[in-house]
Parts: sequence; C-alpha cells; structure tokens
Amino acid sequence: MDQVPANVVLMEHPLIQHKLSILRDVRTGSKVFRELVKELAMLMAFESTRDFQLAETTVTTPITETTTWVLAGKKVAVIPILRAGLGMVEGILELLPAARVGHIGLYRDPETLKPVEYYCKLPADIGERDVMIVDPMLATGGSAAAAIEFLKARGARNIRLLVLIAAPEGIKAVAAAAPDVKIYACAMDSHLNDHGYIVPGLGDAGDRLFGTK
Repeated sequence: MDQVPANVVLMEHPLIQHKLSILRDVRTGSKVFRELVKELAMLMAFESTRDFQLAETTVTTPITETTTWVLAGKKVAVIPILRAGLGMVEGILELLPAARVGHIGLYRDPETLKPVEYYCKLPADIGERDVMIVDPMLATGGSAAAAIEFLKARGARNIRLLVLIAAPEGIKAVAAAAPDVKIYACAMDSHLNDHGYIVPGLGDAGDRLFGTK
C-alpha cells in the first residue's frame, strides 16, 4: 500500500476489512449491500469519534456512588451527500442518536464540470456542531470539496469526512481544498479509470444501494 497521507485515517480493523470485501463483490445484492454499508458506517463512527472529549460525572450504581465519564456536551451533525451518502446515516445514528441530520445535493455541470448545489438543508446551529460529511466513495473529490466549501460558508468549522473507499486523486483534491479536514476511509484504492470510477472500487455505490442502473 502507498504511504497514507497525513490527513487520512485508514480503518484497518479486521471486521471492517471483512465487510468491505463482501461489499466489493459483484455478486452482493442490494439488500446485503445496504446492510453492510450501515454496519461499516457504524464501525467508522466508533473510530472517528475517538477524539471526542469527556466530562466527569457522578452516578449511583446498585452498589455505591462512583465517578465516571460522559461526552462533554458534544453536538454532532451528520451530512450525507445525496444520494449514496444516505446509506451511511442510519449506522451512525445507531451510535449517535442525538445527532442532527442535514443533506447536501450536488450535480456536475456538463459544461464547466464543476459541482453545483441543488439542495442544502442543515441544522440551524451547524456552526456549533462537529460535522460528519458522509459519502461511500471519494473519487475525484469534487463533490466532497464542494460540500465542505458549502458547509464552511454556512458556518461549519469542525468538519470530518467519512468515506468507505477513497482514490488517491480524491484525497489529493480534498487535501488541497480543505487541508484542515481529516478523511476517514476503510480503504485507499489504486486510481480512477477513464470513466471516473475507483479501481478496484465497488462500482456505483448509489446504484448498488438502491437497485438502480
């Protein structure tokens, strides 16, 4: 594997790699694919929140009173990039049920080839929240970089990007546009092909999630 850039955290846990292998398989149908994306997102949420701060508290157990720890008032927003990012939301909410969910919709202008926002709905207090942008694939990086830009323009400050599979080209693009954003990925693949698909990748994540072509 090539050297991992400083802004990328690769999640190499055996369970993650096992589930990712099944996800890649062309024989995996939409039902199982959706379940795996949910499970992988949950595992990624566990790992990517490792730096959340704790606050001391006191609880009374059936035996005695004791000092323990809780999250220090952390507020989270999960922002899927439509449409494939929707598949990752439920898994994260399993671990962070108090998180708010926003949505960003982008399409690529056929003439300029640049991402254009067609939908954006965010929590009103987005600037006070730790933001998780989620999208299964980081290919060219154009959509992710645009989503980060749109969120920052609306006040978001603490942003992290969670993807299942990343291409080096996408990592480079996001790092150039937003060097302060950490990228969490289950795998960093080889390259993009002439059609912009990640190799070896898993195909079109949105089509495989929703059974479309």
